[in-house]
Amino acid sequence: MKALVYLGKGSMNYREVADPQPEPGEAVVNVVACGICGSDMHGYHGHDPRRVPPMIMGHEIAGVVETGAMAGTRVTINPLLTCRNCNACLSGYPQLCEEQRNIGLPPHAGGFAEKVVVRETNLVPIPDDMDFKTAALSEPVAVAYHAVQLAARRLDRPLSALRIAVLGAGAIGLATALVAVSQGAHRVWLGETSANRRATAAAAHGYIKPYEPGSPNDPGPASADLVFDAVGARATREAAFQMVRRGGTIVHLGLLPGSEGVDVRRMTLQEIAFVGSYCYSMTDFRETVALLSAGRLAPLNWVETRPMSEGALAFEDIDLGRASAAKLVLTT
Repeated sequence: MKALVYLGKGSMNYREVADPQPEPGEAVVNVVACGICGSDMHGYHGHDPRRVPPMIMGHEIAGVVETGAMAGTRVTINPLLTCRNCNACLSGYPQLCEEQRNIGLPPHAGGFAEKVVVRETNLVPIPDDMDFKTAALSEPVAVAYHAVQLAARRLDRPLSALRIAVLGAGAIGLATALVAVSQGAHRVWLGETSANRRATAAAAHGYIKPYEPGSPNDPGPASADLVFDAVGARATREAAFQMVRRGGTIVHLGLLPGSEGVDVRRMTLQEIAFVGSYCYSMTDFRETVALLSAGRLAPLNWVETRPMSEGALAFEDIDLGRASAAKLVLTT
């Protein structure tokens, strides 16, 4: 089969590799679409010691099952690999499993290939009328969906009554804003330094109000009841603490390294809740598939598809800021 192989910092090559071989309880999936995640870019930059070249990355996958009991089924894939037996897994919180691993990280080859091997329990069927590009968004949108659900459970008012801000208009940030709107939010500020991404976000939904941080359109201090930091950098953590009101909530779902910018004194004196959000449960994932298949986040004009064979250029375009879309999906 052909696969897009990560060869080291800044180097990807589309080439012939051996077909994957399933073990008992696993299935081969013919990949149709696989999205490029920010964590894949992190590996591309050589910043993730878990991604040891040569390897096949990619965990935002949709395709058709080739082998096993579900052969012929159109699916998307939950890439979280957990023990399935600890208290976290049995309680419905697999993202908190101590043994949690991921498809697309060694030794589990990912979806930037014509075929991928997956546990049968990680296959999630999709409706016949759901296109594979949309189905491949299930994983990143599930991250956003989980964050919004986590926030909603901790708040004493519905999203429709809150002033909400999202920091970062990449795929996760934009998806978080769209999910919040789908769950009842009437206006979501979306902070982003890139003019291209602000334009993409503005076209995504009328309830989303993109702004450039530090500009006259910046909502300003103590302006938000709920802030989602979808970047996780020092600058966005500082901005989140400036924007959130007394008694408000910050949900942190960005994964950049570092912890600077957390204002512990203000968090204490003003009773600000600072909450981490990571991945999703299988329930979150399945509900996200339903949300996407129902067209609740349409028109998805923030997604661009490219052939898998041109994946190396897609990574380069993202790296150099030449890609205006919030999400690039590679197709076989």
